[in-house]
Amino acid sequence: MTRGMPLFLLALGWTSWPSPARAQAPDGEWRFWGGDAGSTRYSPLAAINRENAGSLEVVWRWKAANFGLEPETYYRATPLYADGLLFTVAGERRAVAAIDPATGETIWTWRMDEGLRWEKAPRRFSGRGLAYWTDDGKGRVIVVTPGYYMAALDARTGRPVDGFGDHGVVDLMTGLGYDLVPWTGAPGPLATNGDNAPTRATGAVPANATRGIDPAQGQVGSSSPPIVVNGVIVVGSSALQGYYPKRLQNIPGTIRGFDARTGRQLWVFHLVPPPGELGHETWLDDSWKVAGKNDAWAPFSADPEAGLVYVPVGHPHNDWYGGHRPGDNLFSESVLALDVKTGRRRWHFQMIHHDIWDLDTPTAPNLVDLTVNGRRIKAIAQTTKQAWAYVFDRLTGEPVWPIEERPVPKSDTPGEWTAPTQPFPTRPAAYDRQGITVDDLIDFTPELRAEALEIVRGWRLGPLYTPVSRLDAPDGTRGTIQIPGANGGTNIMGGAAVDPETGILYVASQSGHSRISLESNPERSDMRYVSQGPGGLRGPRGLPLLKPPYGRITAIDLNTGAHVFQVPNGDTPDNIKSNPALQGIAIPRTGKTGHANLLVTKSLLFYGEGRGGDAVLHAVDKRTGEEVATVTLPAPTNASPISFLHGGRQYIVVAIAQADFPAELVALAVPVETRAGEGER
Repeated sequence: MTRGMPLFLLALGWTSWPSPARAQAPDGEWRFWGGDAGSTRYSPLAAINRENAGSLEVVWRWKAANFGLEPETYYRATPLYADGLLFTVAGERRAVAAIDPATGETIWTWRMDEGLRWEKAPRRFSGRGLAYWTDDGKGRVIVVTPGYYMAALDARTGRPVDGFGDHGVVDLMTGLGYDLVPWTGAPGPLATNGDNAPTRATGAVPANATRGIDPAQGQVGSSSPPIVVNGVIVVGSSALQGYYPKRLQNIPGTIRGFDARTGRQLWVFHLVPPPGELGHETWLDDSWKVAGKNDAWAPFSADPEAGLVYVPVGHPHNDWYGGHRPGDNLFSESVLALDVKTGRRRWHFQMIHHDIWDLDTPTAPNLVDLTVNGRRIKAIAQTTKQAWAYVFDRLTGEPVWPIEERPVPKSDTPGEWTAPTQPFPTRPAAYDRQGITVDDLIDFTPELRAEALEIVRGWRLGPLYTPVSRLDAPDGTRGTIQIPGANGGTNIMGGAAVDPETGILYVASQSGHSRISLESNPERSDMRYVSQGPGGLRGPRGLPLLKPPYGRITAIDLNTGAHVFQVPNGDTPDNIKSNPALQGIAIPRTGKTGHANLLVTKSLLFYGEGRGGDAVLHAVDKRTGEEVATVTLPAPTNASPISFLHGGRQYIVVAIAQADFPAELVALAVPVETRAGEGER
């Protein structure tokens, strides 16, 4: 017996104490978006194992689509499990619900009537989850609404917590340094790109009018949950999407800390540094005044022992043209370590200088303790859209392996500023395609290769960090094919999980591409150049343009930096298997064009195929990549699964949805008779 280990944990296969990153996720719970403060997405439970994973069955389904004006099919929520209840968000209004983990029964719900603030919200969807915190044994659920309010709810009743903000609610538009003014404007369509922006009310304004930041400054919201660390709630921000920006001015991103008991703002960190702050000099020609965005929209991670929160920072305005913001643009595309009590920068590393590829950092970094060349390291691994895992000492920011600055191509778009070099990790190796040559094109037959070559004629191909080009470029090309594309590489839907006992990182990625063309169009935008959009080029005869695999999962030993295995994300799609152009040809397992949704446990690696994949949950041997079992789901997964122990039974819960299947949470467990027969390991 492991000394001091409780018998009930040994019975569940828990043979070692949780790592420091799991210190705030006790007893088989799932209290953070990433499972624990370190975003490991790891569960130390093993009641679901190699012998019984194939017998998993759906034990309840919860209709998330019941919340909101229309049934939601964009549902990327990760629920939490704490103190015997499951908590989730749902619907365009981001309602909060508590659910019985054994039956799926709704215990309580809460939502805020935000009026015009909701009508004009830039991120009006369910969001990705919640935060949880215990104050003297009383659980609190923390939600950031589409209209950019933050509410603290009693975990047992769903009622707003007295003493937190104003009757349980903090207005997050205050504390940013902008005046709040009365708004007006009629309801409209989803405000993804500013089509539904508010206007400033004039004339006689009622005292109870909706108030917000002056629309001339831009719009701000949130799309990911906050994180609570050592009594501090850390909140990021999300700006308008940068694909098709209509205007230059936008609210710059911030990170803020709030007292978890009172909601009082403690500190603010500016992601576009004003004069006098570190990094201001990287925004040339006073571009810090207008560049905006540079938000941190993804979830965060933390090391409670070190008192540090780790922020994956996005990119400035706009996604593919940066002529309005010359310079390296700190803190864009950075891993940023902040002191959770003061908000002071402890360290940072910028992974891309002056991003003009829409390669914003998409997911929480993973914390893990490693042994590298005999030296013990408290490490952090940040996976990225560019399909690299950047690995650092999480206390100092020192790279575990060298990261080299190497020359990259220069843009020929008028007015663009190109960083002369970019950081290239030397280890681990890239886990998906980077850049494109004709050798990457489909080649099942010579005819298909010839057709693919014709399709890419007139488009620029090149290595990673090839700048996007114009629709009317002088050389006659009409744009650039970019790999990884706008969705990565790795993105929020898949991300990564890490096993704290072995140091093996499991990362999902897709081998997609984007074709991007810049145009000057004053009718569309007041920016000099904007993109026509991140579409893809169709391959020959309805087939993908590129060689398989189309989606993959890579296991990387972070103790050595070596790849352990790589497997496709699911089987070959039916439209490829049955394509007449491939009759009689042996097609390898290609995987789906999407991001697998990952969970690693004591015994197995689980993954759903993600949006666009099949409705299947896969169980994989986490040492070899061998598939152990598959379980049919009602619809494809849309976010990463969680696992927890409730009433002595291990559950897996995951969000599912697709275009023709409204959102649900679905719970799986091994049948009781199977558990009784095989025991819990």
